[in-house]
Amino acid sequence: EPLKLGGSTTFNFVIMQPYRVKIEEASKTELTVTPSKSSGGIISLLERRIDIAMLSAPFEGKVELLRSSRLDLPFHQLRHFPITRTRMAFAVHPEITVRSLTAQQMRRVLSGGVENWRDLGGPDLPIRLVMVREGGGVKLTVEQELLEGKPITVRDAIYVQSGSQVVRVVQQLPGALGLAQLNRLRTENLPEIVLADHQVSQELSLVTLGEPSTAAKAVIDATRDVAQKLMNED
Repeated sequence: EPLKLGGSTTFNFVIMQPYRVKIEEASKTELTVTPSKSSGGIISLLERRIDIAMLSAPFEGKVELLRSSRLDLPFHQLRHFPITRTRMAFAVHPEITVRSLTAQQMRRVLSGGVENWRDLGGPDLPIRLVMVREGGGVKLTVEQELLEGKPITVRDAIYVQSGSQVVRVVQQLPGALGLAQLNRLRTENLPEIVLADHQVSQELSLVTLGEPSTAAKAVIDATRDVAQKLMNED
């Protein structure tokens, strides 16, 4: 039977969608991939519904969050295999003229201290933060890397189910600020706000329950090889 992978839509978008065939050929293993969220992949793995979880968030932080609500699951058996890193992006509608902020300015936005684009040199529009619901890797990465582990606290945030929906909302809502994955923005030709003094990147990794089987290890190794070639091309 093919190996079952599930979890992060970012991992799927960056690695599996474009390079799945190469990974299958190199590992000599057929794969079935069901993207959802990083947390969904971990839970599915712990419940033995998949063989490998795809993760796009800090492993320890994700496990800590899940463990607090699911004490019945064997988190101690998880094995973590880092693959590569990919930059996240702050997506904006083309009508928003702001293209660069400092990390401190973005922290004020994400903590609710700045609520209108005019305070950042943009138009007189309320800032509407768009992000994937709890369980998404981008949100957790931003909180850990930019907010020192503190939660995002804004009024009237827009929550969606997937990263692709973040991009669609930003395309339609002029005041939106989306927490998204860089490659997805580039695909849709959406502008982004670049942090002049800080870069937020997501760790992409694979997770198994216990030591990986021979087939799973071959898939992990093949995925790392693909990721390394991607980094060399960049």
